[in-house]
Amino acid sequence: MSTRPLHDTPMLDQLESGPWPSFVTGLKRLAKDNDMMVDLIGQLETSYETRKGYWKGGTVGVFGYGGGIIPRFTELKDETGKPLFPEAAEFHTLRVQPPAGMHYTSDLLRKLCDVWVDNGGSGLIAFHGQSGDIMFQGVSSDNVQAVFNGLNEIGFDLGGAGPALRTSMSCVGSARCEMSCFDEARALRTVINNNLDDMHRPSLPYKFKFKFSGCPNDCVNAIQRSDMATIGTWRDNIRVNEEQVQAYYKAHGMNDLVNDVISKCPTKAITLVASDKFKSSENVSAASLGDGNTLCIDNKNCVRCMHCLNVIPGGLLPGNDKGVTILVGGKGVLKIGATMGSVIIPFMKLESDEDFEKLNELARNILDFFAENALDHERTGEMIERIGLANFLEGMDIPVDPNMIKEPRSNPYFRSDDWDEQVAKWVEYKQKAA
Repeated sequence: MSTRPLHDTPMLDQLESGPWPSFVTGLKRLAKDNDMMVDLIGQLETSYETRKGYWKGGTVGVFGYGGGIIPRFTELKDETGKPLFPEAAEFHTLRVQPPAGMHYTSDLLRKLCDVWVDNGGSGLIAFHGQSGDIMFQGVSSDNVQAVFNGLNEIGFDLGGAGPALRTSMSCVGSARCEMSCFDEARALRTVINNNLDDMHRPSLPYKFKFKFSGCPNDCVNAIQRSDMATIGTWRDNIRVNEEQVQAYYKAHGMNDLVNDVISKCPTKAITLVASDKFKSSENVSAASLGDGNTLCIDNKNCVRCMHCLNVIPGGLLPGNDKGVTILVGGKGVLKIGATMGSVIIPFMKLESDEDFEKLNELARNILDFFAENALDHERTGEMIERIGLANFLEGMDIPVDPNMIKEPRSNPYFRSDDWDEQVAKWVEYKQKAA
């Protein structure tokens, strides 16, 4: 039980007055059992009043690790230098690696909570941070090691913080999703487990993130938010289940089919033709609607946007020749603004042990190139922007590929300087890969 009364918090109270659930209610609930949360609410109210944050950094860690802890010390002090809210004067955060795909049992969640509360934690946990970490928020310097020891005993390890490899993230993927095109959990564990030293002992110019999405829906925002994104895709025809396509058509009618599916295709690859005029082709996926019309998908022009597959789930599915596309350089706003990842490997299989080793080798090479060539506080995308994508590809020993496109079909013109030489390199690369 908390031994201290709550501070007056008129501004925070207003956040509870609306129609939606408020985080303030959760903080107050935790404050009933924890003095640290009582003073945290007091400091937060002060920040709302003054419109200023009062946390500063410092150095906090556990034995053998150089990262994984985010230090937070209060700057709110009286004339004598004593903290105004002493129980929350230290409010550190442990970043902890989650299971791949965010799989938990209820028993495991209870154990995590018990370790946190029994070792002096505030009780505040966030599932999950932007890089996928479980965020254990609010513990004093004296208790950081005890919390880590308890988490380690039940099989959990610290994630990344500072200029280091950050905790990775994968979608639930093949465990539950019919759109999955590779084993996301295995890919995550292969890459992260082989590069843990760069996570636990920060030595990079700035942070580096891997993310793994099982299909182009990209449910973990890998393309926008990771330095190396592994995205599931396919290179043959979209699979069709006629019964489910017809079930969708019967339930929704022609208007929805045209307005929600056909007209929304960004490359106009989907058409509706009379069944008696339909001509089969090896590049066309077709589904009879049962009313004399046939839905046709020109797979040569499909850009894998996933829209039609999402609108008709089960009726349209990824092809059988599955693999991944690798993109590099995605990140949020910093020096050059938000960037999407650039394609460096248009397609590679990811099924055998050898395939996963190739993925790990590529990840290691990109990390090494980043460590050697990036400036301080520069992300991979900013480094590529500065040195040029061609130089990056040369450093990676990856030949230029015609499929490395940024904006397909938006401009018919291209530079052809040394084009014959580049095409020859690409052909040689494909022959070696085969």
